[in-house]
Amino acid sequence: MSRATREAYRDSLLPLLQRHPELICLDTDTGLFSAEHAAAAGEQYLNLGIAEHNLMGMAAGLAACGRVPFVNTMAAFAASRALEAIKIDIAYNRLPVRIMATHGGLAAGHLGPTHQALEDLAVLRVLPGMTVVVPADAAATEAFVEQSLGLSGPLYVRLGRKPTPPLPAAPAPVIGQAQTLRQGEDVVLACCGPYPVLACLAAAEALAGHGIEATVLNLHTLRPLDTRTLVAAARPAGLVVTVEEHWRSGGLGGAVAEALAEAAPTRVLRLGVPDRFVDAVGNQEHLVAHYDLTAERVVRTVRTALDTTALSGATN
Repeated sequence: MSRATREAYRDSLLPLLQRHPELICLDTDTGLFSAEHAAAAGEQYLNLGIAEHNLMGMAAGLAACGRVPFVNTMAAFAASRALEAIKIDIAYNRLPVRIMATHGGLAAGHLGPTHQALEDLAVLRVLPGMTVVVPADAAATEAFVEQSLGLSGPLYVRLGRKPTPPLPAAPAPVIGQAQTLRQGEDVVLACCGPYPVLACLAAAEALAGHGIEATVLNLHTLRPLDTRTLVAAARPAGLVVTVEEHWRSGGLGGAVAEALAEAAPTRVLRLGVPDRFVDAVGNQEHLVAHYDLTAERVVRTVRTALDTTALSGATN
């Protein structure tokens, strides 16, 4: 059953607040917590209004006093408007603030470029000590919220807006450990987020029909990146294709290319949103299709790359 990752976060946090008095939820008029939800959370819920920079500063102060804040804001605001406070107040002091960023990627496509977050993974993953995760479905979101209780330092979680389908049966997601969703030795499809992961799974199935076996890695944790699993998959394949709902620069594709350049130099092709501001308005599904972040594009990219490699080998 399709569920929104942001709603899965809210619904998993509420019972945790009752069991853990040190937790506190700080909101910024996101609309995620209704009056009923706020009442259930009691004094462990505070709505600060639209004040994202103040939100991060207050969260840092509370964390320094022994609380564990979960802060709600939109990903576009966390990665830009509130970034200075995240960097100086939270990351610099390695405080256990959980930044729960909704409307990640193209999820706010109907609101235009000002509210879309296509830079957040690049920005947040470079901050020292910041853990960065992108759940691919509601179940993963619930798991990461629970696991965050034992995590030291700050955490950034990129969430969506609307319901997205659950992943097929897979190993339980663990922060810092890649999920291997399919095994193959011809190509590695590395992805994160609901639509890219589903696209890669569909692409792997289609590629198998062409005699190409793909490993699908759900690299839900961009920092710390599971380099060991990535390298082990990339070495026999020789081709890695990354797929993400993010600008091509600096996000998952950048993280994968950096890791492989040091540990196992491999050809990496990065699929994402072109490096320009979004020039179309529509819902997330429309924009994902508009920028061709689809299984069909992944298949075309892999087949073209492998055909080119084979042709080059034949002429050498």
